[in-house]
Amino acid sequence: MSAEALLYPFLFLAIFFESFLLVTFLSKPARAYRNRAIVPSFPKVAIIVPCWNEESTVAGTVDSLLALEYPQEKLRIVLVNDGSTDGTAKAIEKFATHPQITTLHKENGGKFTAMNLALSKVPDAELVGFLDADSFAAPDSLREMVATFDSPEILAVTASMSIDKPSTLFQRMQFAEYSFAIILRHIFASINGLYVTPGPFSFYRQEVFTKLGFFKHAYLAEDMEMAMRIQRAGGRIGNAVRARVYTKGPPTYRTLIKQRTRWTTGFLRNMLFDYRDLIWSKRNTVLGMFVIPLGFLAIGGGIIVFALNIVELVRRGYHAVSLIQTVPVSYTFALHPFSWFYLPITALVVMGILVLASTVTWMVVGKKLSGSPGSLALNAVIYIVLYGVTAPIWLIRSVSDVARGVATTWR
Repeated sequence: MSAEALLYPFLFLAIFFESFLLVTFLSKPARAYRNRAIVPSFPKVAIIVPCWNEESTVAGTVDSLLALEYPQEKLRIVLVNDGSTDGTAKAIEKFATHPQITTLHKENGGKFTAMNLALSKVPDAELVGFLDADSFAAPDSLREMVATFDSPEILAVTASMSIDKPSTLFQRMQFAEYSFAIILRHIFASINGLYVTPGPFSFYRQEVFTKLGFFKHAYLAEDMEMAMRIQRAGGRIGNAVRARVYTKGPPTYRTLIKQRTRWTTGFLRNMLFDYRDLIWSKRNTVLGMFVIPLGFLAIGGGIIVFALNIVELVRRGYHAVSLIQTVPVSYTFALHPFSWFYLPITALVVMGILVLASTVTWMVVGKKLSGSPGSLALNAVIYIVLYGVTAPIWLIRSVSDVARGVATTWR
């Protein structure tokens, strides 16, 4: 069997997944989920910003929080300097006298320790949110987040994330990727299938921390571990699709691979070591029977498809070299000039085009549904060109690190 033939099952699964997204998106529960009205309720909210060497961005982050359309007397902001070695301490102290802001300083102990310290200072907040110090919230985002807590069983809510002002090729690729993730998060939330509450602007009911405990190290994936803890306890995680938050994506290949390796190893280690009881769990049906297995399949499939493509590329390259050695290139083109008519339009090609077209369509839908600004066209092209040769690198590295027991570092 050729490498090309082995690609068919993975393309079939990709088309099945895209079809699942369409059916779920058009379902009545999903339509009702995204069309909920904003209830004029203003519970006490605390927003925690953990900071480590964010001197250049933290001021913009705080300014975006102070611009939130929410009653000032109901909103408290806590800035935590986690032993930064740059000018972060000085940057956040500029806000120390603001009546809504509390500033804290501690020795470096990791992001989860900074969040836990701040949590101990806001016991009266009904909702507690977190915002990374390189992210910025839209003015109406908090009202959208609060409105999504419309049921007691919803214990956490996530926002719609976009890349802020992408400039490098890899940031542009992430811009398109995040647009696709917006619709994925929205659809999975409508069927209670979310397994992560990302650092940029996720909110929790206070009872999550009083009943389930504070954050843990969790293999540097504390936001994923907390989401798993909530799911195991029978809670729901919602999504406010119109709550926009913008984050600074890694600008270079090296920093992107580092970030995604941390994310992927966090998923693998949390699932395989601490939360493997959720896999195939009938209590958490969508998450255990579909989303988590799909995550493992995506990691394994991404590596296998990449390897098969490499094998096929080598095979075709060898064939081309052999042909050139036999027949001069000039002679070949003279007898057979290029024609679009002779392009090999196989079932494999058609299925690949269908998957790509569907993915780009979901990017457009996600961007429009969230109201995120920015142009998608060029970024989607960059995504198509770069993602397939970039993602397998962090997938391979992640699986290798977990298999060899290599500890993941933050930076």
